Amino acid sequence: MKIAQIAPLYEAVPPLLYGGTERVVAHLCNALVALGHEVTLFASGDTRTRARLAPMRPQALRLDPAELKSDLASHLSMLHEVRRRAEEFDVLHFHVDLMHFPFFEDLAHRTLTTLHGRLDIVDLPDAYRRWNKYPLISISRHQRRPIPFANWLANVSHGLDETPYAFGDGAGGYLAFLGRISPEKRPDRAIEIARRAGLPLKIAAKVDPVDKRYFEQEIRPLLDDPLIEYIGEIGDAQKAQFLGGARALLFPIDWPEPFGLVMIEAMACGTPVIGWRCGSVPEVIEHGVSGLIVDDVVQAVQAVAVVGQLDRRRVRACFEQRFSASAMANAYVEQYARLIGGGGVLPPQDRHFREVA
Repeated sequence: MKIAQIAPLYEAVPPLLYGGTERVVAHLCNALVALGHEVTLFASGDTRTRARLAPMRPQALRLDPAELKSDLASHLSMLHEVRRRAEEFDVLHFHVDLMHFPFFEDLAHRTLTTLHGRLDIVDLPDAYRRWNKYPLISISRHQRRPIPFANWLANVSHGLDETPYAFGDGAGGYLAFLGRISPEKRPDRAIEIARRAGLPLKIAAKVDPVDKRYFEQEIRPLLDDPLIEYIGEIGDAQKAQFLGGARALLFPIDWPEPFGLVMIEAMACGTPVIGWRCGSVPEVIEHGVSGLIVDDVVQAVQAVAVVGQLDRRRVRACFEQRFSASAMANAYVEQYARLIGGGGVLPPQDRHFREVA
């Protein structure tokens, strides 16, 4: 198949540092190429991919040093170019939320839109009712709850190439927090858990401009504790060592997490996850196998005490069985085939990768 992948322009594909959507797109493109498909990736020029790159601006927006730049203008220019070249492809796979909806209505039947973000936002229901011809992919069942009436085609879990994520034995003995410093990610909970458990906590996370005040007022004062080490933002090259050396990843979220890529990054390293029963967490973590699901700080501290009993090889096996890049790519190929009329349908043994309940 000839497949266009349209990525956001905020980060390179894959991101040089933090970034979820663009990382998933990177691993999906490479896996699709490995399956023999012709893939063109519309993304920023600093992208690294096995697909054919169509560079839409020289550098991803977030790390572009230009003081003034327009994310709206750059994305509209990209959509114009995709529209101009649309007839070159069998399928147009969008990862830019609903920005493309007004421009591709006559081609909606040849598009697939993966929604990567939260959907409990006041203006979204009307938009998804208005543009109801676009086939949508959710990344967790929980993600769908605010708009169950939308045109859902399938649920496809994120996947990652296991190569960058070497297995680790957890010998560092510390707890890990990876992601963003923000109220919904609850780094304050992670710090409280580590303090109560008496274990070191390493925090590898970025601080977005919108969260700087929260970081300075709520989190920075907590970093004086000798058990807490704030590392800052890290990239793929550091993740395997950071996650693989940890006793467990703490995922104490306080929002309807659509997926939580960091959970499967930890699992790829053999590191179990202690996650809140919130959003997608119960769909990603197999309780007692790849991690432990908790409801409060007391349970989390108890989980820290026993999480070392989980078999880290089984944690890694869970990742390989459910969240590999090839599993994700096979699932998407089946959906592409449905769109273009049934050609190239996967053999039966691969179909169980399509959806995770």
